[in-house]
Amino acid sequence: MTVSLVLWGVVLYVLLSSVVAYLSRQRGPQGGQSMSRYFLGNRSMGGVVSALSYSATTYSAFMMVGLAGLTYKGGVGALGFEIIYFAGVSLVSIFGPRFWKAARRHAFVTPSEMLGKRYGSRWVAVAAGLTALGFLIPYSAVQLAGVGYLLSGMTQGAIPFGAGVVLATLLAIAFSFVAGIRSVMWTDSLQALVMIVASVLVGGLVVARLGGPAVLFETIASRAPQMLQVPGPGLFSFPTFLGLTIPWFFFAISNPQVSQRLFMPKSLAALRQMLLIFLCFGLVYTLVSVLWGFSAFVAFPDLATPDLATATLLASDYVPPVLGVVVMVGILAAAVSTIDSILLTLSSIFARDVYGNLRPDAPERRQLWVGKAVIPVISVLALVFATLQLSMISILSVAASAGLVVVVPATIGAFFWRRGTATGALLSILGGVAFVLWMYLSGNRLFGLNAGVLGFPVASLLFVAGSLLTRPKATATTEGFLPMSSD
Repeated sequence: MTVSLVLWGVVLYVLLSSVVAYLSRQRGPQGGQSMSRYFLGNRSMGGVVSALSYSATTYSAFMMVGLAGLTYKGGVGALGFEIIYFAGVSLVSIFGPRFWKAARRHAFVTPSEMLGKRYGSRWVAVAAGLTALGFLIPYSAVQLAGVGYLLSGMTQGAIPFGAGVVLATLLAIAFSFVAGIRSVMWTDSLQALVMIVASVLVGGLVVARLGGPAVLFETIASRAPQMLQVPGPGLFSFPTFLGLTIPWFFFAISNPQVSQRLFMPKSLAALRQMLLIFLCFGLVYTLVSVLWGFSAFVAFPDLATPDLATATLLASDYVPPVLGVVVMVGILAAAVSTIDSILLTLSSIFARDVYGNLRPDAPERRQLWVGKAVIPVISVLALVFATLQLSMISILSVAASAGLVVVVPATIGAFFWRRGTATGALLSILGGVAFVLWMYLSGNRLFGLNAGVLGFPVASLLFVAGSLLTRPKATATTEGFLPMSSD
């Protein structure tokens, strides 16, 4: 595959996405901007657009680059790991309507703001917001690194890793600024369609050229049978598998760039439609990504970096160059989708939950200005983090989720435990973050278990203990939370 073909693919993607982003701005609500309009699309998004955007945001560079790389290195255990996440999406059916109704009743912009209101403490919102800022910047870096690996691998280094990272950063900033979440969601919809159609088509073609599914798995069974066994060829052990899957199971409610999407559908019917379409999309894309990893293992068994599995396969003779570029554009688009979604979420969290609570007299217009102003700052921090190339994309993704999972006990308690208190929520978030950081700094091993396994139970214990030892604040509210209202 020539460098010029790759560059033309990138150029066409940028042009088409820019047009879609601009048109979405023209279709947006007229009049002055507000936090709700800019960050939530005025809470008026349809089910199909919401589903495609949710899919593109969730199934990012992690899937076709990270999950394929994890399969290349760890075998069938990678499928089990992703299926656990897929099972965790069922949490949306439980929490989705509750998030949506609470946000409508109280005009919440961020999940952190929701927790602050429920427990009657601005410091709960600040703590949850800072936790998101601290752990989602590394996750943003994962997406940037995915683009760097993709473009570098497909051009044999002619496009440097750093150039791919910078390109993804600039695109994410641009799409975030054009029209806020509306431009992101409409470009997401285009990207998700390209991503799923191209990956299924090319994945099927690659497997066929390798002799078909039967020959593919017979080759793996004869060459490396441990790839088709649990726990696999050395990457997975049971504690490691648990450490990867527990944070991933709670992804839908622990990661604010995802849970904030539950505020955006225009109705509960649109929310249900979003979930059903997303589940179908996710199942197909998971199977395709795992097949990509196995196919790369058969075709190129000696790659030095597992995260190059997809890029190497796309640049090979197994894939027609034009189709390879189409898949590349789909992966690039998915990564950019996740980055700009995270940028908008983090900027709204900083403006609403950090700046807004430290300066409660600041008008909403000032909060919106602050939110826009920090987008480039967060982008540069993620870019710097990406250039460090610290770990495999899949492992680094889960490490970020292991930090975010400490907010889950307070989130569950907000809807299901009337006795939950602000002290318990603060203790679980701050104590959980301190514990996770201590685990990673001290070797990430305690009683044979890692932070991914221990972070959630430690935060849960702190939440329950702190709540039982204190009383709910007079400013706390259960209206719209407990019980779930019928309106």
